[in-house]
Amino acid sequence: MKITLLTDQSLRLEDDGGPLTIEAPTAEQAYSPFHMVASGLALCTFSVLHSWATNVKLETDALQIDVAWEFAEKPHRVSNYAVTLRWPGLPEPRRDTALRAAKLCTVHATLEHPPAIAMEVAA
Repeated sequence: MKITLLTDQSLRLEDDGGPLTIEAPTAEQAYSPFHMVASGLALCTFSVLHSWATNVKLETDALQIDVAWEFAEKPHRVSNYAVTLRWPGLPEPRRDTALRAAKLCTVHATLEHPPAIAMEVAA
């Protein structure tokens, strides 16, 4: 599995058959906390789609998942994610079902229905 940082606000996940790696176009581009959250969304989405595809006898070898995000202010935060499934060979009649399956990702559900966060300072 390979995560490629496309920009400071986007990445691509693809299955290259190997262990999880993270690559950037330049040594100066850092893997930020925002890339980490987007990577979680991409990996979760891939896992759900791979499971569904296996059950319906579809190949996921060429599946790529792009995740991009934008920021908002007051407070500074990610305002939205855009997830693009690049899946050559996915039959047209299966596209809507693939989108429904992708939305079953627990990370997706967590971002749509954010959890409460308790924070404290421990001595």
